[in-house]
Amino acid sequence: MTNQTFEQLKKTYESGRTRPLAWRRAQLNALRRLVTENRDAFVSSAMADLGKPAAETVLMELNLVAGEAQFVRNRLSLWTARHPKAMHWMLQPAAGWTIAEPKGVVLIISPWNYPVLLALEPMADALAAGNAVCLKPSELSPNTSKLLAELVPQYLDSEAVRVVEGGPKETGELLKCPFNHIFYTGGGHVGKIVMRAAAEHLTPVTLELGGKSPCFVDRTADINMAARRIAWGKFTNAGQTCVAPDYVLATPDVAEALAERIAVAITEFYGEDPKASPDFGRIINDRHFERLCKLLPVGTVPPEEPSSPLVQVASAVGAAMDMVGRRFNAVTTGRGGAGEMAGSANNAAKPTAGSNMAAADDGATASAAVEPSEIHKVPGVFDLAGRIVCGGKVDRAARYIAPTVLYGTSPDAPVMKEEIFGPILPILVVEDAESAIRFINKRSRPLAAYVFSRDHEVRLTFERQTSSGALGYSLPLGHLLSSRLPFGGVGASGIGTYHGKAGFLTFSHVKTVVTKPQFPDTLRLVYPPFNEAKAKLFDIIAKFS
Repeated sequence: MTNQTFEQLKKTYESGRTRPLAWRRAQLNALRRLVTENRDAFVSSAMADLGKPAAETVLMELNLVAGEAQFVRNRLSLWTARHPKAMHWMLQPAAGWTIAEPKGVVLIISPWNYPVLLALEPMADALAAGNAVCLKPSELSPNTSKLLAELVPQYLDSEAVRVVEGGPKETGELLKCPFNHIFYTGGGHVGKIVMRAAAEHLTPVTLELGGKSPCFVDRTADINMAARRIAWGKFTNAGQTCVAPDYVLATPDVAEALAERIAVAITEFYGEDPKASPDFGRIINDRHFERLCKLLPVGTVPPEEPSSPLVQVASAVGAAMDMVGRRFNAVTTGRGGAGEMAGSANNAAKPTAGSNMAAADDGATASAAVEPSEIHKVPGVFDLAGRIVCGGKVDRAARYIAPTVLYGTSPDAPVMKEEIFGPILPILVVEDAESAIRFINKRSRPLAAYVFSRDHEVRLTFERQTSSGALGYSLPLGHLLSSRLPFGGVGASGIGTYHGKAGFLTFSHVKTVVTKPQFPDTLRLVYPPFNEAKAKLFDIIAKFS
């Protein structure tokens, strides 16, 4: 079935149907209607899949898709036109230009955390470039996947745009087809599988992955403003956002106050009981819920099933011994014990192929040894995960984890060994900006990094001495919302960019075209045989080149 879908798309593309600008504009107009006319249906499907609030679905998904479609549609004439390039004077008379042409048949594999946005926004860029498109939505958001499969053929050209539903089996079959480009959003583990499969056909790929996006705060920042913006960026979509602040590095003079102020901001946003708030989402499934629970301090999460009083006491004693043992191990072995703990945490959280888990890969989660002087140990904090400032409450039946702030987290804690991708925010106390930069640079390059500081030198140092997909000053998630800014990762956090013109170019081949009139044939000067006169001419040319 998947091979038949590919062959149909290939046939359509080779017919030239997708190349005219009129066809591209018609598809982009239809894509806008698809999301605007079915707003309620998308809101319902996202609520069923993720417990996502209606306002988040509209603002963070539907409106962004509609905006991207309009943005690229209005610029097609400019982007697809010839762009003249100067030719070397030795070739004159001659002319050259570049022109963007479609890559062909492209595959888009989308994740579950933003199931509409991350499926249809890259599709808008692919259609703008004139490609035939095969969309594979995530099976972990089944309601949205089903809705896309129903609506796409109603609005878009069904012979040039297809949706393939299914799980790892269907994804694997699609990856065997010789697509002209593969665009994947998700975790690094599956990203490696996609890249290996693409290599079989020398297919170019765009990988939008993840990583632990750091957030630095110092005493020059407005703490109230920083707390609100960090809380918004972190707990939107219950923390299941690839560019959400993953952890905070705060200087000693503001760290505790910041933790408490973020707790206040959470109450301002979601009330005294976030579980009852219509604006706070849920965890996608039981597997991710249990993974997140293991990142909380020992003893925070009650046993999955009721047990006898004797078993409960034994469990509590065991948890306490485990906590003390972990702290003792960290103290006696120093930071060198981080690798072993990181490995066990990664293995426990490693997703299966085809899960489309939007979390970091193995390489992005393992951290290098950290010098003790870089991270301050907070007195009175005995668990490596830190002290719970707010949250820590869970409900398995509802897949609910309260917005949780941890203060005094150790770099050796399991919560620091993988991308969290949930509503848990650890705050580490760091000496200064230089220590924070060293800490960040010893880890895999993240998808984003954020700095809350009014010190110009601090901001400039982060810009010059750290590498990340994007850098935000006092603004989390901002680059995600703009069609004018390229969005993508670097290193373990991704390959390639999209949004606006960057997305158009991702799905295009920029072809170079040159021309030279047949008369006069000035190239006769460089034709063999190369005699003494031509040798002298070459010497003269070299002096002026």
